[in-house]
Amino acid sequence: MQSAPVFVSGSRVNARTQCAHYHSERDIIAIKHKCCDTFYACIKCHNEAASHPAQVWPRQEFSEPAVYCGNCHSTLSIEQYLACANKCPSCQAAFNPGCATHYHLYFEQ
Repeated sequence: MQSAPVFVSGSRVNARTQCAHYHSERDIIAIKHKCCDTFYACIKCHNEAASHPAQVWPRQEFSEPAVYCGNCHSTLSIEQYLACANKCPSCQAAFNPGCATHYHLYFEQ
């Protein structure tokens, strides 16, 4: 779903949501954190800035629009993101497949 750009928190975040920690061409998503309803470029950005521990999204809330594409400014539900085969369904920009190793930090497994 195409939407207006959202504010993405983090360390040295650019317009494509790349940050000081993850800034390859494919590091272009931000995730809204369940615990604070705030988009962060990555878990490291959240942990540096927030005064609370991160919480994972429970499975029953995977319909929540919580993943933001920094390329086209679309917001995806967690379900859409997990099913998209590392490509934005709106603009076809490639997402970093390595992000899957961090899913447990964001989403209930």
